[in-house]
Amino acid sequence: MNKVAQLIDGQFVQSTSTDFIEVSNPATNEIIAHAPLATDIEMEQAIDAATTAFKTWKKVSVPERARLMLRYQHLLKENHDAIATVLSEETGKTFADAKGDVWRGIEVVEQAANISSMMMGETIENAATNIDIHSITQPLGVCLGITPFNFPAMIPLWMFPLAIASGNTFILKPSEQDPQTPMMLAELFMQAGAPKGILNVLHGGKDQVNYLLKHDAIKAVSFVGSVPVGQHIYKTATDNMKRAQCFAGAKNHCVIMPDANKDFAINNLVGASVGAAGQRCMAISVAVFVGDSAEWIDELSAKIGAVKPGVWNDENAGYGPLISQQAKARVLSLIEEGKKQGATCLLDGSDFTLKGYEGGNWVGPTVFRDVKPEMSIYQEEVFGPVLCCITVDTLDEAIALVNANPYGNGTSIFTASGAAARKYQSNIEVGQVGINVAIPVPLPFFSFTGWKNSFYGDLHAYGKQGVRFYTETKTITSRWLDDDIPSGPNMTIELK
Repeated sequence: MNKVAQLIDGQFVQSTSTDFIEVSNPATNEIIAHAPLATDIEMEQAIDAATTAFKTWKKVSVPERARLMLRYQHLLKENHDAIATVLSEETGKTFADAKGDVWRGIEVVEQAANISSMMMGETIENAATNIDIHSITQPLGVCLGITPFNFPAMIPLWMFPLAIASGNTFILKPSEQDPQTPMMLAELFMQAGAPKGILNVLHGGKDQVNYLLKHDAIKAVSFVGSVPVGQHIYKTATDNMKRAQCFAGAKNHCVIMPDANKDFAINNLVGASVGAAGQRCMAISVAVFVGDSAEWIDELSAKIGAVKPGVWNDENAGYGPLISQQAKARVLSLIEEGKKQGATCLLDGSDFTLKGYEGGNWVGPTVFRDVKPEMSIYQEEVFGPVLCCITVDTLDEAIALVNANPYGNGTSIFTASGAAARKYQSNIEVGQVGINVAIPVPLPFFSFTGWKNSFYGDLHAYGKQGVRFYTETKTITSRWLDDDIPSGPNMTIELK
């Protein structure tokens, strides 16, 4: 039995637990590994190691911490393909998509290597008569990261490099569904020369998460995942007096104006809706067609129908299987509810199977039109290759529809009108806005900012007092079109 190790106090050790979680290949459902449910003793050992390491790590010079990240990003780049291969095998992602997952994480490590400028404080002379004031930025202590299955390289790398570069120590609890990729990241981090104890990796489920959330030594928590789990983690963490930021679910809308470049908009929607099998919090799951652009829905459906799922090393595969049998069953159930509730299913991927891989968690591309806001496929985050199409008469109606949705992670608009783009970005109640960009994922030196039920906590909880606590950050990614427009769909558009 291939047992996944844990990283505790600089050593990769096998758990003494008798309880393990099966890790399966989503393309076949064959068991490829077993991840332990960490014991209480092992969690205490990891916390003690992180607590002890913090006493010395916080005193290490900021440039020296940055140099660790420089060495680490070099190793990540050298092993880019190897990490992507492991990632593909345990998530089912296509190799190109997996490489994008890893690369977005590398970009964050590069940002962590620039930590020196971000750690600077502020000064003012004669704030009062003969009184000078200066502020300094100091680390918190032991931080905890809880990460999901859908980006097992990128999201852990969102967390521990920046936290550790800032002088904190870290405990990572990755998803139990694909734990081998985070362990590979941890191995490379140790190869880069990380002192023992500054990064620890534990495996487990809800019980392990609750144990860590309630522990007095943990000072801050970062989480990415579903809304119910995000709400639970935020409440548990804050009830135990910890700082918390929890990135939760989404229902992302793309608004298509009749003056948009049709081919460009359609090609972008293909990748944004069914790329990565729709298993990403920034996927476009609702297309809102304004006015005459509704005439493009059938053409969009035909182009999405040309996307073929496949195994990770098939260069022609548009996307891979869903992560688990349970995930597949949930998506199929929502597709059936959509049909029963009156939506028109233009493209039905419910019965898709892949020859030679019939046991995999496959769902083909699916498109609905005539979707209404009260339908389940609109209200719930499907997290599958399913696109809902809605038609409205005006931009104002589109804005009202998006703003009435309880989620606020990402949205986009395709238009040739600067006035329409400006109106949309100014009036929309969503944290990340794309203008002629389907999936507006920002680079690491900009904020990843969900609003409403897509985020719980304060992105600036570590920072200054004052106005930051009374404002929200909105990140706008704009592209003004020229003649150099890609001609085909890009399945990993947001990862470039």
